[in-house]
Amino acid sequence: MSIREAFGSDGTSIVYRVDGPAGARPIVMLHGWAQSMACWGDKVTDPLKEKYRVIAVDLRGHGYSGAPATGYDDPALWAGDVAAVLEQEDIRSGAVLLGWSYGGLVVCDYLSEFGSGAIAGLVLVAAITSIGRGEEGGRVGPAMRAAVPGAMSVESRVAIRALGSFGNALTGPGEGLGERAQALFGASLSTRPRVRAAVFDRVVSHDAMLTELDVPTLVVHGTADSIVDVSAGRWAVSLIEGATGSWWEGVDHGPFVADPERFVAELTGFVDGL
Repeated sequence: MSIREAFGSDGTSIVYRVDGPAGARPIVMLHGWAQSMACWGDKVTDPLKEKYRVIAVDLRGHGYSGAPATGYDDPALWAGDVAAVLEQEDIRSGAVLLGWSYGGLVVCDYLSEFGSGAIAGLVLVAAITSIGRGEEGGRVGPAMRAAVPGAMSVESRVAIRALGSFGNALTGPGEGLGERAQALFGASLSTRPRVRAAVFDRVVSHDAMLTELDVPTLVVHGTADSIVDVSAGRWAVSLIEGATGSWWEGVDHGPFVADPERFVAELTGFVDGL
């Protein structure tokens, strides 16, 4: 494992982790709101790094990456962060971009700004692809609505209560997930309150880009997702020509947490089929 750093177009430090063979196909993984590159867990990254070059990124404002005071409303900056990682790793073609939740929006920022020339495949996991009132690709569920605005509060007891209920949706009701739930909750709580709020302070639609997207796409989404409504995933499939939808019955916002073995199998099948 190697921890590395790239710099966004505004100079923001973007920290990421690289695992796996240097010559293998790269999978660039972008986490969701108030999370970090650690969200995927060893049960996902360990088998993937046996075959692929796994690049897990801390989004700006999250994890070990820099947290500038402004700029979270600018899609070009988010796009530039992804481009900086690809440039730093000398990835010119063949990459798979994987975005979970808010990470799906950042993936779309990149594709809208830089195109798909370096990308061989796209994976959207419980993801939003647009954001703003009335955007079908950004429709959220009841747990997300209930967490706002408490989850953005600087008052500890308010934020802890809101983020605790939000965190339950990341793991769902599965047995033996207490440790994972606590780790994900810790990442949410350690994300600065101002960042938790600022990342939602933008309006952008990527629908037009998605209708013209020319790379194979897999959409994975739980039918019981209470953070990003499953209709957002179905909307993406309806827009992207040839996209494949994998609908996980009864699963909440973290498919790779609920069943990491199935997640790895579906992702591996998709990537090997490119």
